[in-house]
Amino acid sequence: MKYPVPDRIRKFASVFSENGFSLYIVGGAVRDHLLGIRNSDFDFCTDALPEQVIGIFRKVIPTGIKHGTVTVLFQGESYEVTTFRTEGAYSDNRHPDSVKFVGDLEEDLSRRDFTVNAFAADCTDGTVIDLFNGKEDLKNGIIRAIGDPVQRFSEDALRMMRLARFCSKLGFKADPATVEAAKTLSANIAYVSMERIYDELSKMLMSKDPVFGLRLLEETGILQIILPELSRCRETTQTKVGSDNVLDHIYTAVAASASLDYNLTVRMACLLHDIAKPDCISVNPYGFLRFYGHDMKSAELARTVLRRLKCSNRFTDDVCVIIENHMTRYRPDWTDGAVKRLIRRVGKDNINNLFELQWCDQIASDGRAKVEEYDGLIERIHELENQPISLQDLDITGDDLANAGIPRSKTMGDILNQLVEMVIDYPTLNSRDTLLSQALRLYEIRLNGSDQEEKPIS
Repeated sequence: MKYPVPDRIRKFASVFSENGFSLYIVGGAVRDHLLGIRNSDFDFCTDALPEQVIGIFRKVIPTGIKHGTVTVLFQGESYEVTTFRTEGAYSDNRHPDSVKFVGDLEEDLSRRDFTVNAFAADCTDGTVIDLFNGKEDLKNGIIRAIGDPVQRFSEDALRMMRLARFCSKLGFKADPATVEAAKTLSANIAYVSMERIYDELSKMLMSKDPVFGLRLLEETGILQIILPELSRCRETTQTKVGSDNVLDHIYTAVAASASLDYNLTVRMACLLHDIAKPDCISVNPYGFLRFYGHDMKSAELARTVLRRLKCSNRFTDDVCVIIENHMTRYRPDWTDGAVKRLIRRVGKDNINNLFELQWCDQIASDGRAKVEEYDGLIERIHELENQPISLQDLDITGDDLANAGIPRSKTMGDILNQLVEMVIDYPTLNSRDTLLSQALRLYEIRLNGSDQEEKPIS
């Protein structure tokens, strides 16, 4: 089977061949083509040295020239090209101590991680090159390290997480010898940066079978190192459908989020939504296990985990707030103010993520999502979501308060929040004059230390 090289890449490759060099597509794009999966994320390698690539193209950016990588701008496209290379020892288990450029494709491919990632396709005619029996492993559904797995994982400890991720992504089994090597070297994952660990973890969560990879991380001992808060849930008993401990319940929720194709926020929340249960366990008077307050404490612990993984503030906030509220249960007797406060607390753009987390939790607990119970709440949210709910919805700003003599301070922030609470219950009061008058009244009360009851102007 030949790789269908796009015309634009053939033209790009022709510049190399005209100058006596070769160009190959390597890695995932070729693997996915052999599996019948669309993938246009191309990686290129060449026998041309970086300075030679710079010499034959007009526009080249030396993006990683120390390691042989440059970015070529050609006919409106950008192509990242890396010179064939071998690598020295990895004394820090993360980066090669040295890089040596070579002129041999086989030597370059031999340094890669797994046989199914070591394919190359000639960019001139599409010939697929398989030097490590990768096609056989594709056929048998196996992820196997190239050569000695201990050496591969010693070179870069993150490859142990990539083993789990590719098993999750492709639905393949892991080669036993490769798994044993990961068990032996699992402690080395501590040398890998948290940013790289998070990148692999998030990709695994977004795969078709993230639980397969999570169980492999647990089996190899890696989960205990990168997510000890999650790992300890294995020893905490609970009674749920198909689960006799908290970790299996979490896995079932994660599996549900993947089967329903939910986004990363929901999948990460499923992974972390119950991680504080070991800290909240109690037995009620009837002898049943209970985990009172686990939603709030799990949100706190999840924030610690996500900060350690160097996640963005926005992503961390979105995940933690839906974990904090995942035990919220709507009742038809809720006031409009209660519905709007839920929207404010969770965020308009995040409210559906909360519902999806709750549905996955219900599937893991009861075997099905009680979606029909949300119809009334969703209808009310649609009716109320355009009413003033947040600071941004106020018909007044901090600048207006400052111009009126209220200094920018914590006091101003408190007053603005009180105004939001007021208009949530009394939306007709959301006018600039009314809000300014009320703000000045609240500020005067603060200045005078008055205990006067603060009522909205009517």
